[in-house]
Amino acid sequence: GRRPKILSDNGSCYISEDIKDFMKEKGITQVHGAPNHPQTQGKIERYHRSMKNVVKLHHYYSLSDLKKAIDEYIEYYNNERYHESLNNCTPASVYNGTNKIILEQRRLLKQKSMKQRRRNHLRSKSAIFL
Repeated sequence: GRRPKILSDNGSCYISEDIKDFMKEKGITQVHGAPNHPQTQGKIERYHRSMKNVVKLHHYYSLSDLKKAIDEYIEYYNNERYHESLNNCTPASVYNGTNKIILEQRRLLKQKSMKQRRRNHLRSKSAIFL
């Protein structure tokens, strides 16, 4: 199979020998973003911004309430929220490989819908001339 990769910035916690050894031991390739180029981590930065916006909408009276809300948001974000950059699939469906089935089902449904629209259009045109 393909070797997993982790993209990280160049913070000291991500470039230490300990983390390099850990990644090597686990068979993970570590890729670092370009220095002073936060756009490299654009997707995770966007995720953090989205999560912060949701978290800021509510008042949490305890740390456990906040943790629960974050866990719920992560579940929603990965399993229910469709992402335009993923062809309107969820991250979980892409990760699990079920997105290909979903995209094929959508393609077939669209094809069926287009055929039905064509038939309806042709019927309406022929009805005009009768």
